[in-house]
Amino acid sequence: MSIWGIIIGGTAGLAIGGPIGGLIGALAGHAIDTVRVSHDDHLHLRQNVAYSVALIALSAKMAKSDGKVTLDEVLAFREKVDIPEADVDKVGKLWDLARQTPTGFEAYARQLRQLFGARATVFEHLMGLLFHIANADGAVTDKEDEYLYYVALELGFDDKDFQRLKQLHGNYPDNPYQVLNISPDTDMDKVRQAWISLMRKHHPDQLQADGLPAEFIRSATEKVAQINSAYESIRQSREI
Repeated sequence: MSIWGIIIGGTAGLAIGGPIGGLIGALAGHAIDTVRVSHDDHLHLRQNVAYSVALIALSAKMAKSDGKVTLDEVLAFREKVDIPEADVDKVGKLWDLARQTPTGFEAYARQLRQLFGARATVFEHLMGLLFHIANADGAVTDKEDEYLYYVALELGFDDKDFQRLKQLHGNYPDNPYQVLNISPDTDMDKVRQAWISLMRKHHPDQLQADGLPAEFIRSATEKVAQINSAYESIRQSREI
């Protein structure tokens, strides 16, 4: 069963609690899903569910932050996330519930941070998805930019981290040095070390082990391709 089927069923909503669990409960009416997980899988399932629901909530709150929700933003979400047709309406309802609830975005971000820890690699993917949605209608508005900044802070990123993420998903998406988070004067041995380190962190298998749901793995695959392309670009520019 997909993560959306589990969320819609409501099993994890009872276990997670907090604003994320409350949102699931509002959607599912606390119905019990037939899925059963082992004790060893419990934390992993909670992380999967929390990530999925929090991303929807944070996306919905961001769309509301500039006073409008556009079709482009909704389509941008579906472009990066696998949602079975049978679950689309329910996921859309979850989006609407999150947009309307008085709970602030901070509560969802803080609960994620409690589950994953500060600056978790999966949060870089979450921020990437939020930037993708914000860019969907042509440009990130000032209100969206401010919103993204405060979400990043709640997730444990600092100002420097945010500027790097903003450049990666905004003005300089193809700058290989930005992608590898190194300066242009970095020697090739350290360039290679940075490439290997990022490949390990962002490998889809590693991210799934860290709590990224399979339904979001498309963004991880794209990130790996971006990292490889950046390394190859630097290598070729130095004729190595």
